[in-house]
Amino acid sequence: MNKTFKTLDEQIDILKNKGLVIDDIEATKEILLRENYFFISGYRHLFFKSNESKKFIINTNFREIYGLFNFDRQLRNIIFKNILIIENNIKSVISYNLSKSYGIMERNYLNPKNFTREPEKTRQVNDLIKKMKRQIRVNGVQHEATSHYISNYGYIPPWIVVKVLSFGIVSELYGILKTDDQKDIASVFGVNYQELMSYLTILANYRNLCAHEDIVYEHRAQKPIYNTKYHQLLNIPMMDGEYIYGKEDLFAVIIILKQLLRKDDFTLLLNEISYEVDILAGKLKVIPITKVLDRMGFPENFKELARLD
Repeated sequence: MNKTFKTLDEQIDILKNKGLVIDDIEATKEILLRENYFFISGYRHLFFKSNESKKFIINTNFREIYGLFNFDRQLRNIIFKNILIIENNIKSVISYNLSKSYGIMERNYLNPKNFTREPEKTRQVNDLIKKMKRQIRVNGVQHEATSHYISNYGYIPPWIVVKVLSFGIVSELYGILKTDDQKDIASVFGVNYQELMSYLTILANYRNLCAHEDIVYEHRAQKPIYNTKYHQLLNIPMMDGEYIYGKEDLFAVIIILKQLLRKDDFTLLLNEISYEVDILAGKLKVIPITKVLDRMGFPENFKELARLD
């Protein structure tokens, strides 16, 4: 069945007919106009009596749904700025590795021989090198540093090239490096090279979600992360031999950031998230904050992660 356009008044009526309490009609209409009814409706299911009925729990107020909406927005901002730190770090370390091992001119460091020789990845290597060269060509002239190097030296060194590469491409780039190079880079962050490969893919996905204002708090990654010591130290419950939190949920991202960020940066991140959780807890009336934490994959003792080494 095709969807039809609904006026703001009709949108309000739909919500009220489902049992939602709306105290201030005009303020709610302005929020729906500014923020998009469809997007805000993505936060309502936690407040349903059941997914089948799609009726709200008695006394659910629009302010609570909007509170969850704003919580997710703050969460996105916190996650995004910290992923940007990791993005900058990984770009810097990869460019240093490429420069040291293969030289500073494109014809040297973008030589297919510098990458994995696994037969099944030959096509991926060639495709990614072409993709990188295309990004350099298209984006290079738009950046002062890159255009400076092209004009004055006729080439762009790796530490400048990474500035015009997306995080997704840098994540792919790490995946096609020789194993020894991957290990050297992963050692800077104190993680296993296979773990780092998985982490970068997940972070690139969440970076895009944050940048496009998609729902983040309950997003699930395509693949779970490896078990870490933090799962055990936090005594995260298990079901059928698998941890129920911190695998492909938002808490898995927090565990990744715990391992890749400097300690002070991570402590600040967790303090900011804790503050937003406490703010939301004060706004919720018909559901407990634990219901939100469960959807995020956060154990109730998540704050302890900051003090763990």
